Amino acid sequence: MTPRPLDRFLDRPDPAGRGRTAEEGAVRWLVERRGYRIVERNARTRAGEIDLVALDGEILCFVEIKARSTGEYGPAVEAVGPGKQRRLSRAAALWLAINPADAPCRFDVLGLDADPEGGWRYTLLRNAFEAG
Repeated sequence: MTPRPLDRFLDRPDPAGRGRTAEEGAVRWLVERRGYRIVERNARTRAGEIDLVALDGEILCFVEIKARSTGEYGPAVEAVGPGKQRRLSRAAALWLAINPADAPCRFDVLGLDADPEGGWRYTLLRNAFEAG
């Protein structure tokens, strides 16, 4: 029997491993269900890491992925507060300085919240915040 997505996530003992496991499912969902085209995963800059740089049509998206195995602290998308938004904005600006793009850009947040069947409930916030 194939392990359920949430079980694979919980089986990882370290936060980084859990993050990679959730990110794999998130990328698959964005590509298969939403038609995103991946430009770069885990893009590193001096200002921090961008989980995913992708194209949604002709729009360049900087995507932050968050996963939560319980609802104890609220939905996953709420984990991207003002501080995280500022860091992502700076990282995106540096990424664009190195990788010039002639396309409109936006910030998306994809939350993965555990569902009772052991899978994920996906919440995609397109244009979740403005660069600041």
